Amino acid sequence: MAMRTLLRTSAPYRRVISHGRSIATLSDNPHIYIFDDPTSLHKSHILSLLPTNPPKPDLAIGTTTVIPPTPASVKENHRFLDILQTVIGIHAHNDPDIISQARAMASSGGSNLGSGASMFSSQRRRRHERQGPSYGGGGGAGGDGAGGASSQGGTGGGGRGGHIHVYDYRHPPDYGRIPDPEDIFGSLEVDAAGGFVGGHGRYQRSGTYRLCTRDGILGLSPFLKERLVERLRLEEEMVG
Repeated sequence: MAMRTLLRTSAPYRRVISHGRSIATLSDNPHIYIFDDPTSLHKSHILSLLPTNPPKPDLAIGTTTVIPPTPASVKENHRFLDILQTVIGIHAHNDPDIISQARAMASSGGSNLGSGASMFSSQRRRRHERQGPSYGGGGGAGGDGAGGASSQGGTGGGGRGGHIHVYDYRHPPDYGRIPDPEDIFGSLEVDAAGGFVGGHGRYQRSGTYRLCTRDGILGLSPFLKERLVERLRLEEEMVG
């Protein structure tokens, strides 16, 4: 991997040297690269996790008309979101942070966790799913995945196992609190011993996640960020 040199500035972006080229990155997210969007009729920027220049728009996070990006300025790339969710579904149960959350849930009997993960009873979830989606709760999650947990307040499993949220690190919840619905990627099912049900946790998307909020844009754990970049590089190689 090529060495990157950070050039600090007072602007809402930084510049790094990658493969001998100077590329801008977000100040608060130096792993997110900024490129001019040549297809835009207005001043717009492409945001990407890959330093490839020119970037491949279909693998980019999305576009923004201002730097730093805001919820109003960002246009999400839905293909990127699908790749992101696929990577989380495959790898989240191997994330050291999430493994710690699952073990903490088991040791606390399924109560809310100070680590920010939050649980709800598997039995209660199955009852909720049989009743069908209930819109209006959980930030519009429609009873889907982690949104159901949000609307139910993340109540514990009481030794019966439960679910933990996989959430964006841009706004970690306070002790014992549930992440905001727009920060929740999805949920994993955990058994009473702190292991992942089925070996992988049966990941379910939340349906409420937003790439950019008032708290920032896309904050992944180091482990998941590495897995996502690996997947994006693979997709890039396939496109050629």
